[in-house]
Amino acid sequence: MTVKSFSATDNTQLTEHFNAREFRCKCGKSHDFLISDELVSKLEQLYAALDCGKIIVNSGYRCPEHDKAVGGTSTGQHTKGTAADVVCYDKSGNIISAKTVCCKAQDLGFSGIANITGAYTSVHLDVRTGAKWYGDEIKGTNTVTSDFYRYFGIAKDSKDSRKAAAKGIDVSKHQGVIDWDKVKASGQVEFAILRAGFGKESSQIDVQFARNYSECKRLGIPVGAYWYSYAKTAAEAEQETAVCLSALAGKQFEYPVAFDIEEKESLQNADALCQAFCGVLEKAGYYAAIYTFKSALESCIGDNVKKRYDVFLSHVGVSQTNYTGNYGLWQYSWKGCVSGIVGDVDLDYAYRDYPAIIKAAGLNGFAKNATTTPAADTGKDTLDTGKDTDMLGQILKHIASIDKKLNG
Repeated sequence: MTVKSFSATDNTQLTEHFNAREFRCKCGKSHDFLISDELVSKLEQLYAALDCGKIIVNSGYRCPEHDKAVGGTSTGQHTKGTAADVVCYDKSGNIISAKTVCCKAQDLGFSGIANITGAYTSVHLDVRTGAKWYGDEIKGTNTVTSDFYRYFGIAKDSKDSRKAAAKGIDVSKHQGVIDWDKVKASGQVEFAILRAGFGKESSQIDVQFARNYSECKRLGIPVGAYWYSYAKTAAEAEQETAVCLSALAGKQFEYPVAFDIEEKESLQNADALCQAFCGVLEKAGYYAAIYTFKSALESCIGDNVKKRYDVFLSHVGVSQTNYTGNYGLWQYSWKGCVSGIVGDVDLDYAYRDYPAIIKAAGLNGFAKNATTTPAADTGKDTLDTGKDTDMLGQILKHIASIDKKLNG
């Protein structure tokens, strides 16, 4: 590694995207400064790897006095010309989350990496020799992890053996007021599953549901919905469905409406609750699904229920799920970063073309496709969601079966 000295007024263009002046000490005095060629080379690699619009160097070289003045040791990596604190921007001008930057910097071989702001906007990067330092300065100055992907709960190239049809997010009031224009512009979101509410009271409709729905519709982002359950009995689950349906009324959803069952007492009676909630949903003309954790799917929910309804699998922090059952949606992270959303957001994959399936079957508020003829009713009142290639035919067959039973 070569470290070069530059005069205070040097404006040498070091690489395509970095100039020497960006690394000058910010102490306000005129003095020479140091820059490591390896540091600049890796920053250029980071620029390309993140497809940046720009990288701002907030702090490069620091003289010992300035380093100490801003909280350093006066002998740290900045004083050696081997460190830079940066903010990375995408080509739309949005800040790239420090979580994403830390993970990518790890891939590129930076030996010192740390998130340095609570808002996850700025990252410390260095090319120190010796032991690595992977830190999170809002939690102190010690090493916090050996793997930022695991630390931030981000699955590295998360995918399974099947090709995802679309990538999306699921959100609720906990994400606050979302800037959906930025979400759309990010290119990261092809669908959104919106929390409609929770519990069995009308006052428990999610306060952001109506706005999230209208914003997604305005921007052409396909949506689904979910309802978080606290039910303990089938009767309570049906009460929850009634409130859920009041929230869904007059709206159209291109993705399933999921029954979110996570509470311990609910899972003790999981099959009955799933059948009660989803059964009412289906009678009302909705494409029902079940959302829960991998462990609950394996130990609490029976095979007949998992076969009967689509599964929205939650299995986070892994690069590839080892869940062996059928599922149409996979929530693979709780700590995603998407422009327009402050803080963490859940990330999902869809493995079926739900918009085509749901619209053709005339579900979720859409008129039934007049050009599609339902298959003949065989009397089988189950939906085999494991056969993706014949999903549309099975949906239509299933709807025909329901219609026959309801109408005599």
